[in-house]
Amino acid sequence: MEDIKLSSDEFLQMMLVDSSFVVQLLRDLSAFKFGHIPHLSSTWMLPIIRREMIMLENQLPMFLLSKLFELTSTDDPPSSLKELALRFFYPLLQVDSNNFPECEKVEELRGLHFLDLLRSSIRPKLGENLRKPQHHMIRSVTELMEAGVKIKADESKQLLDISFGKKYGFLMRELTIPPLYINDHRGTVFRNIVAFENCHKDCNPDVTTYLFFFNGLINSSDDVSLLHYKGVLNHSLGNDNTVSELINNITKEIVRDKNESYLYKVVNKSNSYFGSYYARKRASLVHHYLTSWVVGVSTIGALLALYFTFIQTVCGFADALKALENKNFGSLFVDAFCIPVRGTPTTNSESENSTSEDATTKSER
Repeated sequence: MEDIKLSSDEFLQMMLVDSSFVVQLLRDLSAFKFGHIPHLSSTWMLPIIRREMIMLENQLPMFLLSKLFELTSTDDPPSSLKELALRFFYPLLQVDSNNFPECEKVEELRGLHFLDLLRSSIRPKLGENLRKPQHHMIRSVTELMEAGVKIKADESKQLLDISFGKKYGFLMRELTIPPLYINDHRGTVFRNIVAFENCHKDCNPDVTTYLFFFNGLINSSDDVSLLHYKGVLNHSLGNDNTVSELINNITKEIVRDKNESYLYKVVNKSNSYFGSYYARKRASLVHHYLTSWVVGVSTIGALLALYFTFIQTVCGFADALKALENKNFGSLFVDAFCIPVRGTPTTNSESENSTSEDATTKSER
C-alpha cells in the first residue's frame, strides 16, 4: 500500500529481524505449551500479536521463515514450522483440537505464508474439477426451516465441510454445518483470507464461497438466533444483530464467483427442494399460522372451536333425524331449505296434538 523507501540492505535487515522474532516466538510458545511466555510483559500481548501476524499486509514469505528456522534449529529431530504455526493460529478459528490436521498432512499443505497455510488447513478436500457454477444464493435459515429443512451442527467435520441430504424419508431434508465461532478476531481472519483469495490468481475462492453461503443463510438477527439455537453459530459480539451485520459486511463490495463454487450441490439441492410443491405449501402454512407459539396456540384454538362446532352440528342433525324419522332424507333436505317460506316443520304427533287442542277450544266455545 505504500512506497518502500528502504535500501536493499535495510529492507533485508527488516525482514531478517521480523523473521527472527516470528521464529523465536513460535519456539517459545512450543516450549511453554502455547501458554504464557516470559518474554511478553503481558498476557494481553499474545492475542494482539497473533491478530497482527495473520493480516495479509504483514505476511512474510514461508520460504524465508523455513530457511531461517532450519538454520537456527537445535532440535533432534527438528520441529515442524508449519505445525507450530498452525497450532499458534488455530485459536483464531476456535476449531476443535480433534480436527487439527495430523503432522504428516500439515507438511502437505500449501503455504506461501502463514495466512495461506491457515486457509489451506480449513479448505474442503476436493479435486479441482469438483467446483462448478452456482448461479443462485441459498435461502435464509428461516425460510428453509419453514419448508421442513432440519438444521444440524456437526462438530466432527472440518469448518467448510457442509452437506445437504434426505432425512426421515423423502419429504424432509437435513442441512449439516460444522459450528462457526464469531468474534472480533474471527472477522479479521475471514476478511484477510477473502482479500488474499481475490488478489492471488492461483487461489480457489473456497472461503469466499463459504462466507457467501452464510450471507445467504443470514438475512436478519432472527436467522442468527435460529443458528445459535441449533448450535451452528456461536458468538461473543453482544447481540445477534451485530453478528448479522458482520457476516453481511464481510462479503460487501465483493463480486461472487458464480462459476467456481464447491457448495454448488448443497445450494442447488436445497433450492430445488424449496421449490417443490410440498415445501412451498408447508412453508406457507408455517409462515402464516405457526410463526410463534402465540400464533400456533391461537390457530389450534380456532381449529378446536371449529371441530366442536362441527360435532355440535352433527349431534343436532342426528336429533333432527330422530324427530323426523318418518320422513325420508329427501323431504328433510327440502324442508331445511324451505324453512324461511314455510316455517319450522312439525312432526305428526305435534300436528295431532295441535288439532285436538283446536277441537277442544271450539267445543268449549
